[in-house]
Amino acid sequence: MIALAVRVRFHWTNAGHWHLLFTNYAPGLPQMDIDLRGHTVLITGGSQGIGLATARALAAEGCHLHLAARTESRLRDAQREITEKFGGNVEIHPIDVSIGDNVRALAHACSGVDILVNNAGAVPAGSLEEIDEACWRRAWNLKVLGYINLTREIYRAMTERGRGVIVNVIGTAGNIVPASYIAGVSGSASLVAFTRALGGMSLDQGVRVVGVSPGDVLNERGITFLRQQAAETLGDPERWRERLAHQPGKRAATEEDIANAVVFLASDRAGYISGEVLAVDGGLRWRQRVL
Repeated sequence: MIALAVRVRFHWTNAGHWHLLFTNYAPGLPQMDIDLRGHTVLITGGSQGIGLATARALAAEGCHLHLAARTESRLRDAQREITEKFGGNVEIHPIDVSIGDNVRALAHACSGVDILVNNAGAVPAGSLEEIDEACWRRAWNLKVLGYINLTREIYRAMTERGRGVIVNVIGTAGNIVPASYIAGVSGSASLVAFTRALGGMSLDQGVRVVGVSPGDVLNERGITFLRQQAAETLGDPERWRERLAHQPGKRAATEEDIANAVVFLASDRAGYISGEVLAVDGGLRWRQRVL
């Protein structure tokens, strides 16, 4: 039998009150209290994929959530699932963050958040000739300018309070440059530079800005990319599972792998990390091939 003790902690809320928090723990067992209970988090793209996995992970740590995405029905499903499993407060915001006025309205509604996770957006694959101007602008308005515009608004509020964390979920396409994903690699490289530039000075204001760059992820979007790669290299998209043999550990990342990295970087355990972009790709980008 393991005896449980009670740890008492105090948490300063955005409303300007101290809350007394009681948590159970097992003395003598390895502990890593990341001290996120009671924090409020805004996650864009929070209704599915990596965003939803991150929402689950943060809810498990006792965070209150604001989830933003375009599709209200998916947001309601996510809200129901998380509240039933973890409790806590989950507010939803059906909104398109590629539109500047929407971003400002969302930031106003969520101005008191402790943590922002920028995650909305997906850039289509294709060469320079295949991605026309309209497609390129549409993708960047969401994935690149959406991140930048929301960060601008939330960062301002965080610096006024003197605390906060912004985590940008980017993609290892910012570190590698396949021409067949040219709009994506260009956008990711921009967000990597943006994260490093802002995060390099933000801690002077009490705010940390960091990034997470997933490699291939075994989810709906990741499988689509694997199918495209299999079609190009093997001549058959149905052979996409064979592509996993080239991955570190012969597997792709899971959504939970990415969510765990976000949770750590958002926590005080990463309190002196800012301007850094953590790649979660099993080391794939360091594997060199001799031509």
